[in-house]
Amino acid sequence: MTADMIAIDWVDIPAGFVPRGTPAAEIDELVRRHADLAIPRSWFAKEVPRTVVRVEAFRLARTPVTWAQWESFCRAVGRAVLDRPDDHPVDGVHWQDAVDFCGWASGVLELVVRLPTETEWERAARGDDAREFPWGDEFDAGRANLVEAGLGRTASVGHFPEGASPFGVLDMAGNVDEWTATAYAPYPGAPADVPTVESWAEDNHVTRGGGFMHHRDLARCARRHGIYPPVGGAGFRLATSTSG
Repeated sequence: MTADMIAIDWVDIPAGFVPRGTPAAEIDELVRRHADLAIPRSWFAKEVPRTVVRVEAFRLARTPVTWAQWESFCRAVGRAVLDRPDDHPVDGVHWQDAVDFCGWASGVLELVVRLPTETEWERAARGDDAREFPWGDEFDAGRANLVEAGLGRTASVGHFPEGASPFGVLDMAGNVDEWTATAYAPYPGAPADVPTVESWAEDNHVTRGGGFMHHRDLARCARRHGIYPPVGGAGFRLATSTSG
């Protein structure tokens, strides 16, 4: 198998700083702003505190892994192949299966690829500022495949180009939730009522971005959450480290 079978459009994310998370003083306003969705305050509180974090340079796939790419993996390792649109993002994948794909893809591409950490993910989504969404501070239903877009299903990757992040990364809000390499834990300095473990989650790793069945709150760059029953999995995109 050649690298062309799973060709990756890499985006270079330069070294820099990301204002990760949300200031505690802004949580009540977030609850008010999303009152129509009845989001519990505790869900937003997991984003506290805001911390400026340095992120080393890395590369991130412009779009999530597609069903066509996933099918190449399944055929190579003897797994069942599902009949899904080739250019739609893979979904319903368990975290360990996503890690296994990374290991397989590393061999095919002759490059060590992995899942991004959640801080890398937020850096790629926000760029150098504290924007609320990958495209800016105002929500726009036409920029992401969320409930508000009305599709009710996945769309082809890159279908919402106006939702690009500052670095040109696509689908960082909506379409499918994305696994990260980071196991859930409260941020250092988090409020005392933030759970130390989410025992109700199907997996202890953080997902980011939200999917087509989610509302606008999960499209926020700072939003961190898990996979909870009965969802059963997520999508993912590839990352690789760089020097400089």
